[in-house]
Amino acid sequence: MAIEAGMEFFRASGAHRLAEPYTRGLGAILMFHRVRPRLEQAFEPNQPLEITPEFLNALIARLRQRGVEIVSLETALARLRAGEAGAPFAVLTFDDGYRDFVEHALPVLERHNAPFTLYLTAGYADASARLWWVELEEAIRRLDRLDVIAGGKRICCAAATAAQKRLAFAEVYAQLRAGDEAELLRVVTALSAEARIEPHALTRRLCLGWNELRALSAHALATIGAHSVTHARLAKVDCAAAIYEMAESRLRIESELQRPVPHFCYPVGDPTSAARREFELAARLGFASAVTTRPGMIFPEHREHLMALPRLSVNGRHQSLAALDILLSGAPFVLMNAGRRVTAA
Repeated sequence: MAIEAGMEFFRASGAHRLAEPYTRGLGAILMFHRVRPRLEQAFEPNQPLEITPEFLNALIARLRQRGVEIVSLETALARLRAGEAGAPFAVLTFDDGYRDFVEHALPVLERHNAPFTLYLTAGYADASARLWWVELEEAIRRLDRLDVIAGGKRICCAAATAAQKRLAFAEVYAQLRAGDEAELLRVVTALSAEARIEPHALTRRLCLGWNELRALSAHALATIGAHSVTHARLAKVDCAAAIYEMAESRLRIESELQRPVPHFCYPVGDPTSAARREFELAARLGFASAVTTRPGMIFPEHREHLMALPRLSVNGRHQSLAALDILLSGAPFVLMNAGRRVTAA
């Protein structure tokens, strides 16, 4: 609600336009997940993770209209290290490795000759890992009632209508995000079994396999990064498990695609999922950069914090160019981050 109120303030006041010369920084790393036509369903709890191809097309056009240069991740990092100002830049990043990227996003990117970075979860490419948030959505879509213990709390509620399903999803999701990885998988496994969902078939249906990724990785516009093995929230697991998720994902992707993978993306990526320990591990493991989901623009100070780069989430519930303009001004993040340019603690 605070985010909604903040966006409404900027929409009404136009204050972001006055602040932009001081708050936009060198540029931004934009974060996307799925790109596909809108389904227009009453129950769409994961809609924030989706945008339409039409909006992606409009977004790229607006970036260029604003004089923003769309560059590869490597180019952005080189400018950051060199301290170059120049025109503001944008890096387009897509997480997880969804199949709809090839069908719906890639044609738009090719039309605009726009470089992109794909952060791949190795376990999604071979369907060994689970898209737990999609499983949760599908389970609640199929079930008319929930009775589950999550995070030590019993959640017993009706889930027959779309409104009831939205409330049920929100309550279970909040408990899962607050708990650890073992509890998350236990609850989702129980609900998936009750709803007769085959988790790995779901992953295989929604995510690109290695053969498809080999072809995609050879694309002239593509940069490939690692995004863990299982999409575990690294701060929620012990140090050895976090190292495994980071190092093994890079190893598998490099082995399968036969190309170096110097960049990392923390799963979930908020402060409860990636913090100082994870940033230090990324540096120790030799990654050239690592991105979070902490919101913010890229400033010259980030050259000292390449393992904790912020991104702007392009939210599927706010697919408007007016909202994009507010985000690209950088003004909301001055307020959110209490005036700090870097939040890497």
